[in-house]
Amino acid sequence: MSKTIVGLVVAVLIILLGLQSFTIVEAGHRGVVLQLGAVQPQVLEEGLHFRIPLIQKVIPIEVRVQKAESSQVSASRDLQTVTTTLAVNYHLEGVNVNSLFQKVGMEYKARVVDPAISEALKGITAQYTAEDLIAKRSEVSSKVKEALAAKLSLYNMVLDEINITEFKFSEEFDRAIEQKQIAEQQALKSKLDLDRIKIEKEQEITRAQAQAEALRLQKQEVTPELIKLREIEAQLKAIEKWNGSMPNVTGGATPFINVK
Repeated sequence: MSKTIVGLVVAVLIILLGLQSFTIVEAGHRGVVLQLGAVQPQVLEEGLHFRIPLIQKVIPIEVRVQKAESSQVSASRDLQTVTTTLAVNYHLEGVNVNSLFQKVGMEYKARVVDPAISEALKGITAQYTAEDLIAKRSEVSSKVKEALAAKLSLYNMVLDEINITEFKFSEEFDRAIEQKQIAEQQALKSKLDLDRIKIEKEQEITRAQAQAEALRLQKQEVTPELIKLREIEAQLKAIEKWNGSMPNVTGGATPFINVK
């Protein structure tokens, strides 16, 4: 009986050790191997792997794209307070997750990513005035991305994309911007009104010049022959309208006598 129990215990231990000899690295992860607490140079890919029971331990680390959102308060070049909301997509370099784990550990987001975002963002916004941050948003975003990518690469991280979702300023600055926009709109309206008046005046001058030129040409075309021709045309029209009856009385000094 005692031998049977011992045999069962040994068999269970062997089965447990056998199960402990294998590990599975899930999709989108890499395995960091610890041997008696020391980080090993090899990194396990996805799938089934052998490990030494009780001696080796495998730490899974995600290498898929991760997202970090941050809201940072900084100062612009003209000393305006600006609150920037930034969304960052990044991932870990699969072949170097063991180095990251050894240097930083699993809290890499709080220890590396968030401070890097804050430092890069504050460094870039300080180079622009508050108005330029709005007007040159794409340029600011590009420079922040470049600075942040350089910082993350030091810890074997790859920056995929960033999106500046909001620039928020103080209420006083917002009011000043609004008043400036109103003034610019009023100035633009005044300019457009002046341009319209100028164009209308030019059109009137052009029409007057055209009319004067037409009259001048008409005067040039009036000749004695033309006047005589117009008189003959008028007489012919009068004859065409005459019905053959002589008038009873005509104007002038001598009255016309009815011959009927």
